Amino acid sequence: MRERMLAGEPYIADESVGTLHEAAMELLEAYNATSVREPARRRELLERLLGSVGEETVVRPPLYVDYGSNLTIGRGTFVNFGLVALDVAAITIGDDVQIGPNVQLLTPTHPVDPESRRQKWESAEPITIGDNVWLGGGAIVCPGVRIGENTVVGAGAVVAKDLPANVVAVGNPARVVREL
Repeated sequence: MRERMLAGEPYIADESVGTLHEAAMELLEAYNATSVREPARRRELLERLLGSVGEETVVRPPLYVDYGSNLTIGRGTFVNFGLVALDVAAITIGDDVQIGPNVQLLTPTHPVDPESRRQKWESAEPITIGDNVWLGGGAIVCPGVRIGENTVVGAGAVVAKDLPANVVAVGNPARVVREL
């Protein structure tokens, strides 16, 4: 089942998916309960939870993920409070990225067809955030989106389509308002 999820193929969640999710929830509970005075414990839990986490990267709790293992974060990245990273498919965050509070990175998709939805079919599409991107507070990145390096996404923007490198994008849906 996990292979189908990561490949972006339709699937119906089964017990194996539930087991992976429960393991992540236990690590998240421990991580989100850590104190700023426990940097080594915080780092150890983050390394166990995520696919990978770069050196000098800071992730402020609370953090919310589906599995954690499908989320990779590069070197020198700063993630503020309340990141929701629904990592049913891969989420790749580059080096030196700045993520504001309450940002959502959402890979899951659901069928538009009512009967398929009723049968609990779902799928997911990967998200890629390039190096040195800044995601303003409350930004939402939708399934399958790629954001190019050095791009700035304004607070509250909803990114439903790819953004090129070296631009500023704002709004719902996010649109490029200038080049950098």
